[in-house]
Amino acid sequence: MSKAHNIQLTILATLLGVVFCFGQKKSKGDNLFFQYKYQQAITAYEDQLREGVLSEQQFLNLADSYFETNNFEKASEMYLELYKKDTLMGSHHFNKMLQSFSKTTNKERKEAFLSTMSSSFSKELMENMEFNQQLLGNEAADPGLDYQIFNLLGNSPQTDFAPAFYKEQLLFTSGRPQQKGNRYEPGNEDYFNIYSARLQVDGQISGVAPFSEIGSSRFHKATPFYSESLKSIFYVLSNTQEGELAFDNTGKNALAIGKQTIGGSFQLLLKDLSTSFYYPYYDEASGKLYFSANFEDGYGGTDIYYVYTNNGQVMSAPINLGPRINTPGNEIAPFMFEGSLYFASDVFYGLGGMDVYKSNMEGEGFSIPINLGMGINSPEDDFGLIMRNAGEGLLGYFASNRSGGKGKDDIYGFKVDEKPGLKTIAIKGKVMKPYNPSEVVDKAVVRLKSDSGELLAETYSDEDGNYRLEIPWEEEVVLESTKDHFSRFTKRFKEYDLEGLENTDFDIGISLYDDLVEEQEGQMVVKMKKFYFGNNDTQLTPEIEVELDKVVDFIKSFPSAQLRIETYTDSRGGSSTNFRLTQSRSDAIKRYLIQNGVPASNILYSIGYGEDKILNNCTNGVFCLEMLHKQNQRSLIVVLNDNVLFN
Repeated sequence: MSKAHNIQLTILATLLGVVFCFGQKKSKGDNLFFQYKYQQAITAYEDQLREGVLSEQQFLNLADSYFETNNFEKASEMYLELYKKDTLMGSHHFNKMLQSFSKTTNKERKEAFLSTMSSSFSKELMENMEFNQQLLGNEAADPGLDYQIFNLLGNSPQTDFAPAFYKEQLLFTSGRPQQKGNRYEPGNEDYFNIYSARLQVDGQISGVAPFSEIGSSRFHKATPFYSESLKSIFYVLSNTQEGELAFDNTGKNALAIGKQTIGGSFQLLLKDLSTSFYYPYYDEASGKLYFSANFEDGYGGTDIYYVYTNNGQVMSAPINLGPRINTPGNEIAPFMFEGSLYFASDVFYGLGGMDVYKSNMEGEGFSIPINLGMGINSPEDDFGLIMRNAGEGLLGYFASNRSGGKGKDDIYGFKVDEKPGLKTIAIKGKVMKPYNPSEVVDKAVVRLKSDSGELLAETYSDEDGNYRLEIPWEEEVVLESTKDHFSRFTKRFKEYDLEGLENTDFDIGISLYDDLVEEQEGQMVVKMKKFYFGNNDTQLTPEIEVELDKVVDFIKSFPSAQLRIETYTDSRGGSSTNFRLTQSRSDAIKRYLIQNGVPASNILYSIGYGEDKILNNCTNGVFCLEMLHKQNQRSLIVVLNDNVLFN
């Protein structure tokens, strides 16, 4: 199929409407180019080129014409020439140049270009690219799912695309002939119209007919979406005035978004004579209306946006989904299912022209979009995916111009047991202090390693303590995190652990050394509340054990710490008795620590000092209040290697 029928690879060209030339005189090649007659435009531009009268803009138009007619060798050469001149090439044409390299023998040139220009691309784009290249390479683009993909019996020899569920029917867009339709010359078929068909048990359709619930028009009506809560159909339509096409001051007819309440009124929601809107999707949960548009300040060709609505009535300016989703290419056809955003993109690192990607929704943000891999995607254009639960699996539909179809674009159905997509491991959450979860830790390194210790991914927690890592599927991984003067966290995940992580947060606790120790009597000790043994007693009370558990946790956090247990008593009683008493108390502390997980090798000394180190004047023969004597009764856990612990 001609790329003019595929939104700058899918439906952009066919849906832009008719473009007439006003004002500045244009060449024959320009007129043909703006009418999407790319092969004829090539002939005209090549004649101009031989005469030496091709402007840089016309040179770019010629490169685009080669691209749209699949002559990627010539397209790549011309894009490269323009790039060397550093003139008209923008990010969207960079994407076309890279796509051309991918589809020719110039793949090495693509890698060379990326290595020199990577700093010019957004951080998110480079992360998306690296992850998808790794994922597709590791899995050979095979999702490991048993897809049952079938061509719909209701497809025509023309363009059929944009499936949408409507009760027990399937809506879709088609350029098939209508009884009194106007001919749309660039597509060499009728203006697009919306059709409905009955859904059969096996996923096939029957009874295809024009959809009667929306108003008639002689021009484009396309890409429907049905909202059950609003009982309304959202769709795009040609801008008109008094029943005729309406144009902006450059001669372009664009597409608007309207909402037709079933059995009720029609509302025009989004209209701009210079901007086309595509593929509306209404999210029932948030009230947001998502769509694609070709605003000039976007990241590439068409980007995905949303607006806030009140029962479908637009209440905000369009908001771009940002560089995690939108790229220098074209992004279209947003669809949400069970916490994931599905959309199509022709970004240069995909499998073909237009591929379907999945991104998990994370609050107001999105995860790295993941190519769905072979099956749903192909080396050709695949876009407009929808699906819903059916029995024990899923039933879905998408459009593609892959080989073996009936028309330019066909709609395909599919059945599958699980959500489509290549399998990954995504772990996210916060890094915080385990003894105070409200205190987060920023700039902590978080790593995922393989079972053999190979580094798979690395990131740092942000100012709110958030981290996120995603890698191609592994059956076992190790999660690690630390920061200077903090403990090291390590957690091993096996396959059954990983299955439940997709929609949950996994918080990491790392302890700050300075929070757990303090200086006492000129040495660094583990921080504990002061505790007392019973008179002449060596038994550990529950209150003492609570404090000793802090030592157990300290060693878990800092396993290389070397300890000395010191116990002291007051001056009352005989000196030798006090030595024996404090030694027994230190030994009791040591036994408890070892029984509760502290390795014996971490405890270098366990000493009872008796009354050798009195902290006040309460020495032998001096009368003191009980509270003053108690100041001398104490146990300390000294960190002997404090000065070298972090060297």
